[in-house]
Amino acid sequence: MPRTGPALLDPSTVRALAAELDLRPTKTKGQNFVTDANTVRRIVALAALEPEDRVVEVGPGLGSLTLGLLEAAGSVTAIEIDELLAGRLPRTVAERAPDQADRFTLVVGDALAVTALPGEPPTALVANLPYNVSVPVILHLLALFPSIERGLVMVQSEVADRLVAGPGSRTYGVPSAKVAWYAEATRVGNVPPTVFWPVPNVDSGLVRITRRSTPQTTATREQVFAVIDAAFSQRRKMLRSALAGMFGSSAAAVEALQAAGLDPTSRGETLTVNDFAAIAERVPRHG
Repeated sequence: MPRTGPALLDPSTVRALAAELDLRPTKTKGQNFVTDANTVRRIVALAALEPEDRVVEVGPGLGSLTLGLLEAAGSVTAIEIDELLAGRLPRTVAERAPDQADRFTLVVGDALAVTALPGEPPTALVANLPYNVSVPVILHLLALFPSIERGLVMVQSEVADRLVAGPGSRTYGVPSAKVAWYAEATRVGNVPPTVFWPVPNVDSGLVRITRRSTPQTTATREQVFAVIDAAFSQRRKMLRSALAGMFGSSAAAVEALQAAGLDPTSRGETLTVNDFAAIAERVPRHG
């Protein structure tokens, strides 16, 4: 018999599952569940998954996106912190995607605390991420798994703007520069609040992440990120002042910035990740 695709969740099924679990979604956990199957299909299509891709999904919730991913990818490993939701998810997959259930793995825990995943390393990250942890989760998984070649994340619209912003943009900041260390981030769509339950009071954005080579530098990622943090800690300050603490004085910062080919009176908002790396190479190392 031919294999059949998963039966995606619809609004009535989502509400029925929530009622069965006596689930009360909370803002603190960022729990807004996708109820629209077409939105799931759109996310999966934009993720451009290959049949051999091993997807890591963060916060699968009731399984809306999980079911769509199982149809397109070779395997899905989902990380769920909520034990109530995690307890039901394997049965939902077994019931609605019986032909794909053997390609699903569940990890119960905090994605930010994950240090390894079962099976082969993931090649793609696809997730509906809650606002308060979206950037830390993306950065953690990109650092932990160099095998992740691509990703598609749904985040709050404001976060999407920050992830894809370039130097000189009003929304360019720490998330933009740090994600740029690993990958190119592109906004590929918007998602209205009406496709979620409960309905959030903000729009969401879809961001495609494409891995690229990290900057060629003798500085470590940690050293570059420390410079990024310092440069944006006081946004209106010139670099010579913002980085004075790292170099020991404003004069030393000026010297290092000029040696890196940068204007000491410029601000962090104008620098590329390669510029931050050039600065990091010149920060004094204390043994």
